[in-house]
Amino acid sequence: MAKTPKSNLYEDLKRQILTMELDPDADLDEASLSEKYGVSRTPVRDIFRRLAGEGYIDIRENRGARVIPMNHSTLRNFFLVAPMIYAAIGRLAVQNFKPVQLLDLKQTQERFRAASENMDALAMVLENNRFHEIFGEMSGNVYLQPSLGRLLIDHARIGHTFFRPRNEDMKRRLQVAVGHHDSFIDALGAQDENAVVDLVFEHWELSRENMEMFIAPQGLKADAFLGGPATQLLEKSS
Repeated sequence: MAKTPKSNLYEDLKRQILTMELDPDADLDEASLSEKYGVSRTPVRDIFRRLAGEGYIDIRENRGARVIPMNHSTLRNFFLVAPMIYAAIGRLAVQNFKPVQLLDLKQTQERFRAASENMDALAMVLENNRFHEIFGEMSGNVYLQPSLGRLLIDHARIGHTFFRPRNEDMKRRLQVAVGHHDSFIDALGAQDENAVVDLVFEHWELSRENMEMFIAPQGLKADAFLGGPATQLLEKSS
């Protein structure tokens, strides 16, 4: 399908939010975007409404649109529920995936691995996000998919340091994550629900410390969010 100025605006805003080119809470100027993409203000407003429905931006009455913020409340909720939703999505993906979706997952993994070898942080963020989006599509669950999509926005933003390793240990963790993706594909192919769920928790723990590198300067600790009822429930179910 040919790209249009309107679709380019939609894709560019999503990409810029996921990769932190647009900061959380940044204002979006309708007039400048209209001029930059060569579209009238009506299509810009349409895109804003679509992105708001998907959780990327917030539209405030009489104050315009802004990138969805990240604050103590949203981060707390993220750390509490993310592993549970990822695990539920994983189980349903095993039960419902289609061969064409598994092929899409494999091709996305090839791009993610190439980006990791080239240390292309922006490409890693986007391909990792797409990898986990496909799991949501595989699940075929109209209730969980929107929740997954919203989680992935903040996962990409909180975890962006993971794809910019600063030392050998971080590089090693990144390679482990690449390997996890391969294992996810193998477990799906074998229709092994338990293996997929086990991998979900391994994958989560791997990225958790790197996420803390992002939130620590703001005085927020993931550990404070991971010892409550949600974590206890996860431990019982795993």
